[in-house]
Amino acid sequence: MLHQAQTIKIISLLMFFGLFSGLAGCSTWLTGDFKDPDVRLIKVDVIKAKLLEQQFVLRFRIDNPNSESLPVRGLDYSVYLNELKLAEGESDVWFTVPANGHQVFEVPVRTNLWRQLKSIVKLLEQPDQPIRYRLQGEVKTGLLFGRSVHLKRNGEIIPGDFIPE
Repeated sequence: MLHQAQTIKIISLLMFFGLFSGLAGCSTWLTGDFKDPDVRLIKVDVIKAKLLEQQFVLRFRIDNPNSESLPVRGLDYSVYLNELKLAEGESDVWFTVPANGHQVFEVPVRTNLWRQLKSIVKLLEQPDQPIRYRLQGEVKTGLLFGRSVHLKRNGEIIPGDFIPE
């Protein structure tokens, strides 16, 4: 019985040291050397726009300024036009951004704008006037001990630029 307890103790110590040495690659996350990646919305594609359901694809680019690759576990996001929430959701797609590199990824979005139709029509009454947009969210990084990188982007779009003549 004493021999079995010592074996369990040794195996536990080996597993602890194995886990600890496995985290050595994540040392930039645990120290002050980690630089937050730059996350940008680069394109919005309309897939389907019907009265009760709209489908979009949001394309993001993540630039990793670190000398270690960056595992990404997902993204939580909200998209606003003026103060009107257009869409919100999360993506749980896993991928790795190479060290000092970038990665483009897509997030499918489904929404129902029926309730906000009156507000949206009012925004589009003057197609040459800019409409403010805001994207905010959190990118979840790391494997075991990850960090959440907050993102917030503001800008303007001119609806007339998207309306075909």
